[in-house]
Amino acid sequence: MRRPLRAVDAIELEIFKNIFVSIAEEMGAVLGRTALSPNIKERKDFSCAVFNRSGETLAQGSHIPVHLGAMPLSVQAALASLDLEEGDLALVNDPYRGGTHLPDITAIAPVFFGGRLRFFVANRAHHSDVGGMTPGSMPLATEIFQEGLIIPPLKLARRGRIDDDVLRLILANVRTPEERRGDLLAQIAACEKGRSRIAEAVEKFGLGRVDRYASIIQNYTESYLRRTIRDIPDGDYAAADFLDDDGIGDDPVRVAVEIRIRGGQATVDFSASSPQVLGGVNANDAVTASAVLYVFRSLIEEDIPFNTGLLRPLRIVAPPGLVVSAQFPAATAAGNVETSQRIVDVLLRALAKAMPNRIPAASSGTMNNIAIGGFDPLRRRPFAYYETIGGGMGASNSGDGLSGVHTHMTNSLNTPLEALENYLPLRIRRYALRRGSGGAGRSRGGDGIVREYEFSVPARVTIMSERRKFAPYGLRGGQPGAVGRNILLSDGKRLVLKSKANLTVKPGDILRIETPGGGGYGRP
Repeated sequence: MRRPLRAVDAIELEIFKNIFVSIAEEMGAVLGRTALSPNIKERKDFSCAVFNRSGETLAQGSHIPVHLGAMPLSVQAALASLDLEEGDLALVNDPYRGGTHLPDITAIAPVFFGGRLRFFVANRAHHSDVGGMTPGSMPLATEIFQEGLIIPPLKLARRGRIDDDVLRLILANVRTPEERRGDLLAQIAACEKGRSRIAEAVEKFGLGRVDRYASIIQNYTESYLRRTIRDIPDGDYAAADFLDDDGIGDDPVRVAVEIRIRGGQATVDFSASSPQVLGGVNANDAVTASAVLYVFRSLIEEDIPFNTGLLRPLRIVAPPGLVVSAQFPAATAAGNVETSQRIVDVLLRALAKAMPNRIPAASSGTMNNIAIGGFDPLRRRPFAYYETIGGGMGASNSGDGLSGVHTHMTNSLNTPLEALENYLPLRIRRYALRRGSGGAGRSRGGDGIVREYEFSVPARVTIMSERRKFAPYGLRGGQPGAVGRNILLSDGKRLVLKSKANLTVKPGDILRIETPGGGGYGRP
């Protein structure tokens, strides 16, 4: 039986709320500082969280929103598949067992007290390469087997000792094994920090109080979301938008939602969305749940922890086999990074009908994924690199959108060009705001980014982007943001590329990425 929140000491609640969040944040600090790859170290493409013994989230650091609804499913998959013991550490990246896409590897560590499993700590980090058809593991694939190494829940460490056979198997299937080894060790270090911080909390406050507040905090989060939903007028609110294509064909892919608000409960129905497609824009249930949780969490004005309590007032309807509920063995590399963004766009567009003064216009709506790989003759080693590029934030009733930032489901950073040029055999010819790309309005949408890569060696490049056909929408009379463009300059020729492309470049070629602007708000 849940204890009423009014019976809880408010000061203790605040203390424990911050204890769990600070553990996740400190895990993130360790992971970011000790990782080798720029994608984790510089872009901060990772998340860390603390879970109860059932694998339900207690708190996640202020990291990547797309991991929020997915990480507990990975923890629960490990709990169901493995006989976990003290000192063990599990890995999983399978999108059909709580993963988001194959480059996101989750490290999971059980936390025992008195010989009994009490908590989990876990982190998810995007590795710049996990094998597959193309460097960076973001290929234009038609099935998941082409996208990289699939890791089901398995033990990387047993009773505190790394299983060298498992590690060798993973490293034998990637293009940059030393970097992958370093990033995996950083994930292990982050989990060890989480374990030690939970042990300190238990020693200071006692296991009973820590365990009790682990449950109370979830109830606390649930109560705030229910209160927020009650403030939305009861009704049915629908919206739809499109992905440019699936990377294999040219047909647009529909993402549609109907949100039904009844009291303190919301039903989020994606049944009118397109069936899953051949290309890799398919999102699994975990990604879709993460997008829904992110949007509804964003409606709450109070500072509450990200945890599983957010799920309780929400009912997500997505019949199996849709582009937002893909089934094995559908390719999923872009579902996590691109389709998640469009899910957010349609959710916000629907909610704008119920809360017109609170919802912003569409942001850039894409992570503008760039994966690059080849051989570096100067360092005499292969390289594989992955990054995302920000765009314009949508304007709102309260002001203009920000320019050149990551929005919604990414929350990562633009890689500093100094770090990129130090790491890769290329130079950045231009890195600037794309002036005038934000939509006009009483509040103007933020501008996108222009980024030009000049290659010094032959390389293979994969672009996985969106909003090259369908512009980010404005609201309440605001104009849409400009669509993005991908351009290759080679041998004096200018080739406009599709939103998703796989190409081979040579020394002297220049790849120009122009990211979309945000939509405007209100009549100009």
